[in-house]
Amino acid sequence: MTPRDELLSQAAREYNAFEQAVHGLNEDDMRQAWFGTWGVRDIVAHMIGWHREMGPALERIARGERPVPEGRSYEDVDGWNARFAAAVKDWTPEDVLLELDRSHEYFMHVAAAVPDERVQPGKTAYRIIDLNSAHHYREHGEQIRTWRARRRI
Repeated sequence: MTPRDELLSQAAREYNAFEQAVHGLNEDDMRQAWFGTWGVRDIVAHMIGWHREMGPALERIARGERPVPEGRSYEDVDGWNARFAAAVKDWTPEDVLLELDRSHEYFMHVAAAVPDERVQPGKTAYRIIDLNSAHHYREHGEQIRTWRARRRI
């Protein structure tokens, strides 16, 4: 199995676990702030946003281009995350979770198209795929499961 195949398999497993972590939450649960100023809706929006931003980076890498276009910067991570959360603030929980499914599917599709030689440990494509899929799903899934256990929901 190639490193890319391993990343994609891990991502699929962790995505399934993340879906279980948010399963059954209602609108009030999704909106309740408990992670700083964020609730589950904001965490999911953050994940959607990074899928939508980093998918094109992977497409560029697959074409042999730089991942980030000239003049674009992701240094202000908090600013990006705030924009991602604001973009879905009026969406229903169902729509937010549906968009997460769509953005995950898109991200996995473009990740699968990156040539194997570009998806090796230490390379940019490897880090982008890992940080925006398996790592993200595991990190936030654990946080949500802990929060749910404390609240007994």
